[in-house]
Amino acid sequence: MSKPNGAVTDPASAETFPQLIRAAAAAYGDEPAVVFRPEDGPDWVMSFRELDDKSAELARGLIAKGVGKGMRVGFISGNNPDFAMLLAAISRIGAIAIPISTLIRSNELVRVLRQSDVHGLIVQRELLGKDYVERICEALPELLETNDPDLRIGKTPFLRWILSTGDALPPTIRDLSTLGEAAASVSEELLTEIESEVHPTDQMVEIYTSGSMALPKGVKHNHGPVMFRAHYLRGMIGPKRGQESNAMLPMFWVGGMMMYLMPNWEVGAITVCAEKTLNNSRVAMGSVLSDDDLALLSNQPKPWWGLGMSETLGPYSYGDEFRAEGYPVCAPMDHFADRYDVRIADENDQPVGDGEIGELQIRGYPVTPGLHKIEREGYFTPDGYYHTGDMCLVEGTRVHFVGRNGDMIKAAGSNVSPAEVEMEMQALEGVHNAYVVGLPDKERGQLVVAAVVPREGAKLDFTDIEAQLRQKLSSYKVPRAYVEITREEVPMLHSNKVSKRLVEKMMAEKLGRA
Repeated sequence: MSKPNGAVTDPASAETFPQLIRAAAAAYGDEPAVVFRPEDGPDWVMSFRELDDKSAELARGLIAKGVGKGMRVGFISGNNPDFAMLLAAISRIGAIAIPISTLIRSNELVRVLRQSDVHGLIVQRELLGKDYVERICEALPELLETNDPDLRIGKTPFLRWILSTGDALPPTIRDLSTLGEAAASVSEELLTEIESEVHPTDQMVEIYTSGSMALPKGVKHNHGPVMFRAHYLRGMIGPKRGQESNAMLPMFWVGGMMMYLMPNWEVGAITVCAEKTLNNSRVAMGSVLSDDDLALLSNQPKPWWGLGMSETLGPYSYGDEFRAEGYPVCAPMDHFADRYDVRIADENDQPVGDGEIGELQIRGYPVTPGLHKIEREGYFTPDGYYHTGDMCLVEGTRVHFVGRNGDMIKAAGSNVSPAEVEMEMQALEGVHNAYVVGLPDKERGQLVVAAVVPREGAKLDFTDIEAQLRQKLSSYKVPRAYVEITREEVPMLHSNKVSKRLVEKMMAEKLGRA
């Protein structure tokens, strides 16, 4: 039942995030909402009421700081109660929440901060022994060259402030507690009025993932579709009020946020977070799994999910069986979720016939309205279907995934942009050119490998190259194998472009994986 100011009493009726958080707090009160369970030490628990109260205080602080509807606020947080609180504080006032991967390295962080146009950034101080204030200062050394917290940095031209916690913060990074102090100047009544003007059509979140070129890709999603998918996935996955649900995937990506946090929040289930997640596990969407893994996963409860992606707010297909013979990567797609239109199309965007292979294209209410700062024509067909790049075989009413179109590498369930890795490699001393490709791998789905051309007179040390790359890139992006080649060995097309397909063939032969 609706109340004034657009409030609702039933979380399942929420169409915006502020409606959800207030309804859940009223419905579930002091029941635990998010629990962080470290390997040693006591649990860190936050109730539904605390999530509402604490995020409301931070939200009032953001308002006092000048943050309003449509402003872009980034945050770096692991899976823990603070992730949920920060997502809520930003989203409930109509600002755009931009969660950033905790796996990110300094060079990648600069690219994401610049591409995303964030106005402010909130940084978890430490996770798994990593100091993220040190990381942001490594990414932006200008933070150590001034005492002014009102930022003016050319590499991140829209970034105006950074907040974190802990001792020995540089003067350019304020303590997060300043938001609480500022909150006193903003009334609860003003917060309520602001929340009432957050609409389902307003952007809520932007998920950053690797694109097909060096720059990261910001995937937009609005309040209405996020709430719709939370309702739908709740019904499919079936969490129960008070039941513990382990968040096995990072919540800064769509998998963890939409498969665990949001459905649990709606139904009153407990989202249990651990220090480590399965983002780099063998058992990940897109991997070709071992027989033991198949046996383990096939005993898990339905649904047996098929394909999904950041652009679709998670999985949009599922099968009647766990695996179909000859198609080991994901379940056959016997069903598609509500409010998606799917077609398997040829290069002219026309549906293919039975027994034929084409690209899976998708449109519908939960599909992203667009990618930040990228024209729709690059990713959408003229009639509004999103180009997924997933190649599929039509078999009657069933659809099978058969592989990826294009150069993107899917390693251990994560997207790797070859262009980004090549750019970092070619910035290293002694490297003239690098050509990064993915080779089929039973455990990781694809193995990231690199063919490297040295500069004239240089001697390549791949151990040192790998060590440097691990300082610049997330671990899953770092090549697992290297081969030195000459300029003459680089296979070229008639258009004078490098043939990545022939590079793959050459690398497979040289590495004994033909």
